[in-house]
Amino acid sequence: MLRPSDFIVHLPLRYEDETRIQTIAELIPGMPGQIEAEVMHSEVQFRPRRQLHAVVRDDSGQIALRWLHFYPSQQKQLATGQRLRVRGELRHGFGGYEMVHPKLSAAGGVLPQALTPVYPTTDGLSQASLRKAIDQALMQADLSDTLPDALLQRYGLIPFADAIRVLHHPPARVSYSELLEREHPAWLRIKFDELLAQQLSLAEARAARRKQRAPVLSARGGSLMQSLHDSLPFALTAAQERVVGEISADLARPFPMHRLLQGDVGSGKTIVAAFAAVQAIACGSQVAIMAPTEILAEQHYQKLGAWLQPLGIELAWLAGSLGAKARKSALQATETGQAQLIVGTQALIQEKVDFHNLGLVILDEQHRFGVGQRLELSRKGELAVAGRSLIPHQLNMSATPIPRTLAMTFFADLDVSVIDELPPGRKPVLTKLISDARREQVLGSVMAEVRKGRQAYWVCPLVEESEALQLQTAIDTHAMLVQALPDMRIGLVHGKLATAAKQEVMQAFRSGDIDLLVATTVIEVGVDVPNASLMIIEHAERFGLAQLHQLRGRVGRGSAESICVLMYQAPLSGIARQRLRAMYETGDGFEIAQRDLDQRGPGEFLGVRQSGQELLRFASLETDARIVEQAQEAVPILRDQYPEHARAHLDRWMRNREDYLRT
Repeated sequence: MLRPSDFIVHLPLRYEDETRIQTIAELIPGMPGQIEAEVMHSEVQFRPRRQLHAVVRDDSGQIALRWLHFYPSQQKQLATGQRLRVRGELRHGFGGYEMVHPKLSAAGGVLPQALTPVYPTTDGLSQASLRKAIDQALMQADLSDTLPDALLQRYGLIPFADAIRVLHHPPARVSYSELLEREHPAWLRIKFDELLAQQLSLAEARAARRKQRAPVLSARGGSLMQSLHDSLPFALTAAQERVVGEISADLARPFPMHRLLQGDVGSGKTIVAAFAAVQAIACGSQVAIMAPTEILAEQHYQKLGAWLQPLGIELAWLAGSLGAKARKSALQATETGQAQLIVGTQALIQEKVDFHNLGLVILDEQHRFGVGQRLELSRKGELAVAGRSLIPHQLNMSATPIPRTLAMTFFADLDVSVIDELPPGRKPVLTKLISDARREQVLGSVMAEVRKGRQAYWVCPLVEESEALQLQTAIDTHAMLVQALPDMRIGLVHGKLATAAKQEVMQAFRSGDIDLLVATTVIEVGVDVPNASLMIIEHAERFGLAQLHQLRGRVGRGSAESICVLMYQAPLSGIARQRLRAMYETGDGFEIAQRDLDQRGPGEFLGVRQSGQELLRFASLETDARIVEQAQEAVPILRDQYPEHARAHLDRWMRNREDYLRT
């Protein structure tokens, strides 16, 4: 149920200036304008299509008006000799200057004294109805300030009521450009309020977690952790050792860990997760690891099994492709506690999955899951230990580094661990941009790598033909490559392949029985084949930056110099050109992530794009970093000294939105 307070913070997208009348000669092409003019003639034309056409004039000149969709009432308005007020955008037409679909009203009416707001709306809800509802809400809603005078003075903010009234009904004297660019003091107040509400909500979430209870998973399992350490065929990097220590300390506390583990592709996050799992298991708890794809989940299962089964740890595997008998066995082992580490896909959150004693939840590529999915796995643990009112610790892993501005806002309630160095021996991947017109040259590169005993990936974006996109498909590409490279062992893997067949192909590629693997983006994350030294990405212009960076990370995992070929189809759009240039210019995951954030916004990082929830309606992570810092600074002041103001502020801005910031 919407309240008046919900309507008043539904703010305009833009404004129309209906406060003055211009002459036709004063109109500027590409800009909206308003004139009063006499109708010279009007008619319904049928070429090139049915349309209503009119010509109007004033003392300074004449212009054409045109409607592609019209009503009989509009035809009546345009009777010859009528004087009308006409509002629209002037543009060049085939016969000179014109306005297309302008608004009409009788000439001579009283002019508005303020700019006219244009609101975000939806089908069936007109601007007039929305304006009426908002004006009514402005008379009913509580506009009292949720910020104390001390904070208003400290940050130079105008009162909330003044800001809201100016934005809904800006006086004619207000700078149009300041409103449009959201730099007017009224907009600065609203952006501060929005960011403060977000930071308050995250601070509340952190404080609430500190009051919750979680199993104390102390490092008394150190002997098991030491056994894992001693059994590894490689040494941990200093960054991995540091992060293992941070997570270990969190698990030993009586309140739930909520930590984000981030590191670039190939930085070694899985072994860090293994140490966290071993600590929890040594203390008698179960651990669940959920990955977004079956290929990634299976690779975790195999890799963790190789490390942990020799230590006597029982693993279970849960995925949608499991047969009935294997699934029943895995569910039973999970419910009884026989399985100490359960690895799987979203199958882990299905209704029939019950844990015996879930103490730690690990989400890999956590942004790839929806908000509800992340909450559901954690709640599985709450149900399992409800008698003791404990909830599981949570470790979120991401190979997409989080840009600083995002870390300051949406991840502000998380403890963040960063693996900021790659294992020794990892060489930077050389990136090349090549037009698909040079396909023969690329085929030559594949042959050269295979002759050296190396392997290669060839990635395509679609499985089946799409007339709309006209992209080369994986199936067609596989057939083309088999014909072009008859002496080469070429495999094919994609999302629609049966699971058993998919596993068979991947295992053949890992063991070196396949030289060239043609694949869709199912191999985007987690696939680790050190002998693969060449990555070709077909139609690279169609991929997002983060996805390109993840795919590039599949090579460069061995000692050989590796190459990533971004094969594109001209002509390139401006955004595609920016993406490919970024990939060519840097291999730094943090730089890639920042450019991706600038281009696409925060939804991809947060995994809430599909939720329909807006992330920030008014503030911008790109331009409002200073306001973010002020809001963060204000949070402890408001919580400690003005708790009633803090509650009122959250009620105004964050009603029904907290869960989307707390996962």
